[in-house]
Amino acid sequence: METIKEKDLLQNNVDSIAKNLECGLTYDECGMTPDCDSLKGSDQISGFDYLEDCLDIQWIIDGDKDFIGARVLVAFGGPNIWIDTLRCTVDGHWWGDSYSCNYNFDAMQIEEALRELWECTK
Repeated sequence: METIKEKDLLQNNVDSIAKNLECGLTYDECGMTPDCDSLKGSDQISGFDYLEDCLDIQWIIDGDKDFIGARVLVAFGGPNIWIDTLRCTVDGHWWGDSYSCNYNFDAMQIEEALRELWECTK
């Protein structure tokens, strides 16, 4: 049986990911080392950097196989959390609970990185 604590944890995780999407993350915040000498730890990571640790990508395409969005699995096993770039939401699920949060800005340009990755598969 689920406790209030688990519901709060789900909501906090989803809200945190949505905030990170809107504000961006630095290499230092992610514990990453910049892969080029011109970057510093205080610089914002790119969408490609963010996607390095994603667990799955579900492509959303139209009838012409053109990219229109993606769902990116960023947490799995409790809770499961997806970023949905088509709907601009972060969706979390844990047991019987679900929680979604909208984001209004993609600071790391994750959707553009996903679009470029899709184009490489065509």
